[in-house]
Amino acid sequence: MPDYDVTTPLDTDYYEVFAGIPAADRAFWDRARQFSLESGDELADAWDKAEYPLHLVRRLGELDLLTDGVAGDGLTPMSPLAAGLVNMEISRGDGSMGTVIAVQGGLALRSIALHGSDEQKAAWLAPLARAEKLGAFALTEPDHGSDSTSLETTAHRTADGWVLNGEKKWIGNGSVGDVTVVWARDDEGNVRGFLVEQNTPGYNAETITGKASLRAIHQAHIRLENCLVPADAVLPGTRTFRDTSTVLHATRAAVAWSALGHATAVFEAALSYSKQRIQFGKPLASFQIVQERLTEMLSQLTSMQLYCLRVAELDAAGALGPTQASLAKYHCTRTARQVAANARDLLGGNGILVQNRVITHMADIEAIHTYEGTESIQALLIGRSLTGVSALAR
Repeated sequence: MPDYDVTTPLDTDYYEVFAGIPAADRAFWDRARQFSLESGDELADAWDKAEYPLHLVRRLGELDLLTDGVAGDGLTPMSPLAAGLVNMEISRGDGSMGTVIAVQGGLALRSIALHGSDEQKAAWLAPLARAEKLGAFALTEPDHGSDSTSLETTAHRTADGWVLNGEKKWIGNGSVGDVTVVWARDDEGNVRGFLVEQNTPGYNAETITGKASLRAIHQAHIRLENCLVPADAVLPGTRTFRDTSTVLHATRAAVAWSALGHATAVFEAALSYSKQRIQFGKPLASFQIVQERLTEMLSQLTSMQLYCLRVAELDAAGALGPTQASLAKYHCTRTARQVAANARDLLGGNGILVQNRVITHMADIEAIHTYEGTESIQALLIGRSLTGVSALAR
């Protein structure tokens, strides 16, 4: 059976959306491309075996690709466009590593940068950015995903600090990291964030197995059982769920960029394959129906590029609203699913081989379509902004 080259980047940019980007942003993108090219085969194997290659996470830190544009002492400035391009490129190579950036930089690092004390920032920002330490963000619970405002994890204040009790689920790095930002309700019902080092007694984390998506990163089911943390473990800037939301709103734009990376990978795989695969004595690319599908996929991919670029421009101007980020995620993850389905179909049986990576991207898109707010939740948030009427459950 012939081998097909379907993973070489083609830099598809039909409208030249990314032409003339600033040199500083290009430098981040180039380092992300370097990582994707160097690690592609290893990550495909890790995905197949459901292994988490932590040394590649360290490599992302060495290349200064983990901050997701978060600003803080000791962190290299990264524009929203650069952060988006990094998310796009890393996800184009592998979705699990794209999720590493979302967890390490987008959630854990951002929580501390936005809401931490000066001492907490000094202790954690630079080590997390360099991947000398691994961070996690524990909000979702077994019974509370989309309705995370109903979280049941508790934080009871004592003379010795805080005692945490509850469960968290789907927590990236939660079983293999160093510190977890745990969200819980205090005795007054306020939502607070706590820095919990993972070796703390009462912090029990089990890696979730049996996943068919994001197989090269580990997520955990965490049980907090009378987990005592010091008084200064609380993030002082957290008081309500709105403080949690400031972190989540920022990551939704990043998920849109990640979806763009996945869609780029599968579109380019389909395009390359159509030129190499011979059927009925001629390349697939010569068939009318194949050209029509490729055109449809290109139109979808280009729309995603335009969405993401505009979101980055609004973010850089300080004008990006929460529901504008929601719309980008809503459109891009939905559209990426459609592009992936067409790509898988065009590759036929070869589309389900891990070595060709289309099926891995297709599976990973299912995860990003759900996390950081499901399609339904994004639609309700956008609908509320359009109509002034909330359809969310009360």
